[in-house]
Amino acid sequence: MASLYVFCASLTLAIILTLVPAGYGNVEGDALIALRNSLSDPNNVLASWDQNLVDPCTWFHITCNQDSQVTRIDLARENLSGPLVPDLKELQNLQYMSIYGNQIDGSIPAEFGDLKSLLSLDLYENNISGTIPASLGKLNSLLFLRLNNNRITGSIPKEIADIPSLTVLDLSNNDLCGAVPPGLEHISTVHLENNPRLGQPCP
Repeated sequence: MASLYVFCASLTLAIILTLVPAGYGNVEGDALIALRNSLSDPNNVLASWDQNLVDPCTWFHITCNQDSQVTRIDLARENLSGPLVPDLKELQNLQYMSIYGNQIDGSIPAEFGDLKSLLSLDLYENNISGTIPASLGKLNSLLFLRLNNNRITGSIPKEIADIPSLTVLDLSNNDLCGAVPPGLEHISTVHLENNPRLGQPCP
């Protein structure tokens, strides 16, 4: 009877697994599918992002480590438009987010401050608006923060100046206002030019 029970349990499990999509429950895959669904993709560069595949490591423009964890998103100059999504906070091993040179709009999700492994955040040359989230100051491993050539408003969060690892900060060609926070001198390369209201009180 015991062996019959084991056989029935195994058969039931096998049936369940065949009914569940292969990508089901993959948190990283779900996060990337949320991004795909948020974007307009006229050139179909995201066609390989199929939630029914085993994991996103087989998708174009995605790089994974040896443990099948997503470490890179490379979507530069792909004619994409639409907003970014807070779901990307689930990519806890993401080191490089390169989504520059598109028509990305909306604001930078505050949840990006939870991407604790991020080394480079490149969102320049888009149509991003809104303010810079102070939560980005939690990115203690961040080396490169490039948000230039967007439509970003508001002041520069003082938390950005407190990122110990930051070596390149480019916020040029936006519509920033307010005082420049102290502490930026420890950053090797800083570009703040072409922000006409920088140094003036924010409305």
